[in-house]
Amino acid sequence: MDGDRVEIDGGIMEGGGQILRVSTALSCLLGLPLRVRRIRAGRSQPGLRPQHLSGLEMIRDLCEGKLEGGEIGSTEITFTPGKIKGGTHIADTKTAGSVCLLMQVAMPCVLFAASPSELHLKGGTNAEMAPQIDYTVMVFKPIVEKFNFTFNCDIKKRGYYPQGGGEVVVQMSPVKELSPINLTERGTVTKIYGRAFVAGALPIKLAKDMSAAAVRCIRKEIRDLYINIQPVREPDDQAFGTGSGIIVVAETSTGCLLAGSSLGKRGKNSDKVGIEAAEILLRNLKHGGTVDDSLQDQLIIFMALAKGVSRVKSGPITLHTQTAIHFAEQLTKAKFTVTKSEEEDPSKDSYIIECQGMAMTNPHL
Repeated sequence: MDGDRVEIDGGIMEGGGQILRVSTALSCLLGLPLRVRRIRAGRSQPGLRPQHLSGLEMIRDLCEGKLEGGEIGSTEITFTPGKIKGGTHIADTKTAGSVCLLMQVAMPCVLFAASPSELHLKGGTNAEMAPQIDYTVMVFKPIVEKFNFTFNCDIKKRGYYPQGGGEVVVQMSPVKELSPINLTERGTVTKIYGRAFVAGALPIKLAKDMSAAAVRCIRKEIRDLYINIQPVREPDDQAFGTGSGIIVVAETSTGCLLAGSSLGKRGKNSDKVGIEAAEILLRNLKHGGTVDDSLQDQLIIFMALAKGVSRVKSGPITLHTQTAIHFAEQLTKAKFTVTKSEEEDPSKDSYIIECQGMAMTNPHL
């Protein structure tokens, strides 16, 4: 079998966990045995962290596959996929490792399962270096469902750094195939809304301060829109640990959603957290693309699997996106092109990501 294994270098380009997520999801979908070497070679703690390992174990269980080298700190794994089955699957990072990243690796796979799936994902819901669960629900979900599938995401409990302890349940039914998307018209911003949250030992005043600071920052650039950022204190029975953060979303006349978010941490002024989220949102609105820089790379695997040509207009291409494209092309027959967008307005720095998808079809349906 070893002769047919696809060899993946986990240390190139972005050099992080994303390479593992994209390549194991595609390995599972395409039935390709995989060897990944130099896992997270570019990181301060190379090799598998708890979050990556729980993602791999979930994929292994989803398709009754075989995983070798699956230990914390391991820099090389081999993975041999079996058949993707639906049903209930649990992944628990036992840390504040991101449930949203677990969702990223599992979701493409269960779309092509034989029956509906329910994923119980445990860990951090609002973690550094990963999309917050609020982003997943408010931005990722409505946009990714344009590929012609739906999923339900129920936040049972929120969990924060350092213990995690959050739980999200995702329910999905399989599809025959994915439709391509065309997100090239930004339109105009019609509303701006969001939520600033505190949980555990933190007072609601912090949420109000984050919200007010974000509104003030956005007002400098956008004067004529009502901005509604709700300050929220997470109910104690629905949150584990102490945490805070904010997400601000801009919705456009063509249904685009772009966001900025930030997390509070000890010693970080709450105004600063609000301003950071607002500045990320404004930066995403400036480039003229239809997706923000957090969504860009998350769409790549779906574009690669879809039937037909998908087109997405984005801001400058992130290293995460370049990496996702590289591995999607290496493992599937999808073809990507990235071209500078022909803008009337020279101040806009936008690009068109085009993909001729591989037209994956579900053998079970």
